[in-house]
Amino acid sequence: MLFTSIDFLFLFLPLTLAGYYALPSSGRRNARNCWLLAASLAFYAWGEPSFVMAMLASIAFNYAAALAIDRLRGACPRAMRLALAAAVAGNLALLGTWKYCNFATAVLREWLPSLQGAIAQTSFVLPIGISFFTFQALSYIVDVSRGERAQRSPLRLALYIALFPQLVAGPIVRYTTVRDQLESRRETWEVFSRGVFRFVVGFNKKMLLANALAEVADRAFASAPGSAAFAWLGAASYMFQIYFDFSGYSDMAIGLGGMFGFRFPENFDHPYVSKTVTEFWRRWHMSLGSWFRDYVYIPLGGSRVGRARLLANLAAVWLLTGLWHGAGWTFVLWGGLYGVLIAFEKLTGLAQKAERFRALGAVCRPLTLLAVLLGWVLFRAPSVGAALDHFAAMFGAAPLLDGPAVFWCREMAVPLVCAAVGSAPVLGARILSGARTAAVGRALQFALFVVSVSCLVMNAHNPFIYFNF
Repeated sequence: MLFTSIDFLFLFLPLTLAGYYALPSSGRRNARNCWLLAASLAFYAWGEPSFVMAMLASIAFNYAAALAIDRLRGACPRAMRLALAAAVAGNLALLGTWKYCNFATAVLREWLPSLQGAIAQTSFVLPIGISFFTFQALSYIVDVSRGERAQRSPLRLALYIALFPQLVAGPIVRYTTVRDQLESRRETWEVFSRGVFRFVVGFNKKMLLANALAEVADRAFASAPGSAAFAWLGAASYMFQIYFDFSGYSDMAIGLGGMFGFRFPENFDHPYVSKTVTEFWRRWHMSLGSWFRDYVYIPLGGSRVGRARLLANLAAVWLLTGLWHGAGWTFVLWGGLYGVLIAFEKLTGLAQKAERFRALGAVCRPLTLLAVLLGWVLFRAPSVGAALDHFAAMFGAAPLLDGPAVFWCREMAVPLVCAAVGSAPVLGARILSGARTAAVGRALQFALFVVSVSCLVMNAHNPFIYFNF
């Protein structure tokens, strides 16, 4: 089920809220938690009925694994480490089977043609959100091995993993972030109203900006662009599309969490104003970046190692980051691109220098934006060959201008300007700087929400990009 759907807006969400607030909030909140868990499972089953059992199996597995790890942590550290390794392997096996088996068998069949008869091409259908809820489960069991007490209530652990606002596209919420909220959160009118407004903002981002820009991006990447102008326009459109699509979803998820009394971490902080690639990844998909930092990069030694070990650590992190986003060579190369750029910045100290010297930062900012834009071309292209064709068109292998470029530049002028302004922090800071301007901003967002719902009724919507990951 999509947040941007008639069924969700006018059926699922009102019924879930009504049932939730009709139940008592006293005691250990079991009644409201049970209702919210049932609603979350129904939400997932709406689009993925055959995969609900797989998610429940994952929850049961991690519940039992965490109890075992917790019990062994003080009594037998070696056995605890073995239990942790088994739990991590079990989660990765689930993720690897569904997400990477098709890619792996295709590569093996291509590289070993003599064995094609012995290696069958698999065709697993990817469960929506499997990367997100698997990473949440992994962070939970690792935190238990580090001293966090395992959750004794299967209800609360199931709710943590399956909670519908962040189930299918994040943010990746740590168990330690919501541990106390699962039992003792407070729902107030102030938190609820902020949640509603945050949901409206995200809904408008998705419907009015991401979907508008998707039309030209899809056309530009459907085949080799006919001109340099159209290639650049398609790349810029996708760069803003994916930002407003994913940050819009995150806004809606955070807002929905607030409606039920939860406080989720922020996931974006205006990444397109970054001065360096390192800064970009501190601002983009922050819950994923911090996950890889805390559970992969630092355990490998982080930056406090020799140069060769540092490069190996970065290579591991960015290979995994690329593969997390998708099983394909374009994602591997995309992760490799960022690994090279960040390694360069670390070895030269560029990230620190750009922060310290304003003039250097001013020079680096457009170069960083260009690097990010080129990276999105690789990320969006259906194949490495298609990405190379797009790069060739951007840099002179195609005519400068053609009819589609003129038409779409005219059609997309307003959405692109709005996207550029909306992706910078200045506008939001001014809207929220005072009571009067905040009221105007809220009124404008709710007016735009009416327009967004009108677009939805006319069936002008697309699936969220990050549902694929």
